Amino acid sequence: MTIRAIERAMNVLQELNQQPINTIAQLHARTKLPKPTLVRILRTLEEAGYVENDTRQGGYQVSALVTSLSSGFHKGPLVVEAGRAWAIAITRKHKWPVAIALPDYDDMIIRFSTVPDSLISPFHSTVNKRLCMLTRAMGLAYLAFLDGEDRNVMIDILQKSDNPENALSHHRDKLLRLLNEVRSNGYATRSSTVEPRNSDTIAVPIIAKSGRVLASLGLTYFKAAFDSEQEARDRYVPILKSAAVAISEDLNRLSSSVAIDVSSADPSAISND
Repeated sequence: MTIRAIERAMNVLQELNQQPINTIAQLHARTKLPKPTLVRILRTLEEAGYVENDTRQGGYQVSALVTSLSSGFHKGPLVVEAGRAWAIAITRKHKWPVAIALPDYDDMIIRFSTVPDSLISPFHSTVNKRLCMLTRAMGLAYLAFLDGEDRNVMIDILQKSDNPENALSHHRDKLLRLLNEVRSNGYATRSSTVEPRNSDTIAVPIIAKSGRVLASLGLTYFKAAFDSEQEARDRYVPILKSAAVAISEDLNRLSSSVAIDVSSADPSAISND
C-alpha cells in the first residue's frame, strides 16, 4: 500500500526538476493536483530546503539540496555505466547534449544525459523523461535494429498503447518501411511533428557483442546552428556510431568485471567530422 502524500510530493519534486522556474498554474496543469494541495506540498518542500520560491522570477525552483538525494546512488544498468564516459566526452568536444535511453515497456526512458554539461542544450533536464518509440529518434533507433521476432513483439505492444503518438503502429506496412529506412541509414531522427521544432535529435543503437540491441545513444542540437539538417547528420552520425561501438566494447569489458572511469574516455578516440 502506497502513501499517497509522499507519492504526490515526489511527483511535484520531479516536475520541478524539469523546468528552471515553475508556477503553481504550470504545476497544476502538469500534475493535475489541486492548487491548494500543490501549495501545501511546495511549502513543505521549501521548509525542508529542497525548493525555493524565487519571487523575482515568479515561481518555484529546486534548490542545490536536491543533489544530495542522489549522493547514495552509484550504479545503473551496465550499458549506462559503459556509455556515461563517451556521452560526456562527446559533449565536452562538440558541446551538444547527449543522452542514453533504454526501453521501458512501450516507451524509451532516458537514463543518462549530459544536459548539465552542455551550455547550449534545448532542454533543462531530460533524465527519466519518457519518449515515444515511434516519433522520437531514440525510440526509432532502438526499434529499427531489433531482430524480426523481437520487433514484431514490440509492435504488437505498441498497438495496445493508448498514446496517440503510437498511431503508426496500426499501419504496419508503413511503419516497417520507416524502420527499414532507419536501419538502412544507420541512424534515426525525430519526427517533424514533435516539439520543440527548433531542435532535432540524431540517434543510433547501442548493440552488444551478441547482436542484441540494448539502448540508444542520441545527440540533440538546434537546427539554426547548421545550414541544413543533412549537414548536422553528416557531422554527427559518424561520431555517434563510433561512440556506440566503443560503448559496446566497454560494456563487454564491464561484463567481465573490469571497471570503467569517466576520465579514461579520450574524445580524440571518437571519429571526428
